[in-house]
Amino acid sequence: MTSIFETVMGADFERLHPQLRRRFSVGLASGEACAGRGVMDRIWHGRGFVKPFLAVGGTRNILVPRQGRAVPFIIENVPYVDTYGRETVTFVRTFDLPGGPRRFDAQMVLSPKGDRVLDYLGTHQHLASDLHFRAEPDGSLVIRSGEHRFREGPVDCRVPDLIGGDAEVRESYDDESGRFRIQVRVVNRRFGPLFGYEGSFEATYTDVRTCGVRPGLRPVREEARA
Repeated sequence: MTSIFETVMGADFERLHPQLRRRFSVGLASGEACAGRGVMDRIWHGRGFVKPFLAVGGTRNILVPRQGRAVPFIIENVPYVDTYGRETVTFVRTFDLPGGPRRFDAQMVLSPKGDRVLDYLGTHQHLASDLHFRAEPDGSLVIRSGEHRFREGPVDCRVPDLIGGDAEVRESYDDESGRFRIQVRVVNRRFGPLFGYEGSFEATYTDVRTCGVRPGLRPVREEARA
């Protein structure tokens, strides 16, 4: 058995830096959970018109409605089996911003065909995105989002490009500092940059059978639709 990330990347997974391979091997097969603790050098927003959208998203732990520099943060990657029997890995980021912590929640599962990772966003998984993974020649990892879908009750629709955002995540490992570096950028195809952050962190690993999934880490509502 392999992690959901190794499954979708196939042989490309072996091109990743060894520390990235371990981090993205987190899952039920490895039995490991990962916690990253570090500092975001910068959390930024685009032009002023994006603020209302970020504020609304912030109520459901989607995106981060505040900006900042030198912001301490934690990212928790914990595998578990969700309500629908799917292996799930949490990507829950907590930013220690002035005025109180802010969270950006995501839960990742393997698509039914095993050809992509599904990224469910927020406390109620109203948004779902396809994610595509690629190893770079230097061993770093690039993740790009594909189609976005909105689900609430009977509503099931594609998010139009006009109001959606294309996300790009770049993660690498710095051997000299012993830290992971991460850069996230979300861009609207018409209006330009919307949101992003960049920083670094150190990772620690624990036996998921011992640590389990702490209360509050799983979403309030889980979505079955892929």
